[in-house]
Amino acid sequence: MQNIKSILKNFNPVEDKYISREFQSFGIYLAETLDDYKHKSLYIRLAKNVPRAILEKALSFVKDANAKSKPRLFMWKMKKLKEGKE
Repeated sequence: MQNIKSILKNFNPVEDKYISREFQSFGIYLAETLDDYKHKSLYIRLAKNVPRAILEKALSFVKDANAKSKPRLFMWKMKKLKEGKE
């Protein structure tokens, strides 16, 4: 997780003009990490509404796994973490 100082330091207003909040930046990071840039709005919404700890645990699970579909595995793990089963 990045602090605000490092995000603002790397912020380029010409290229990043549509990213104004931290959760938007994290949502884009999720989309890029999962190779699912097509659904970036979904990840931005998740970053806004789902607790960050759940998203980070699900993302680290996906990074460690060797899966065909990273987004599908991420959604499955996130669902399990939200239910409190794991």
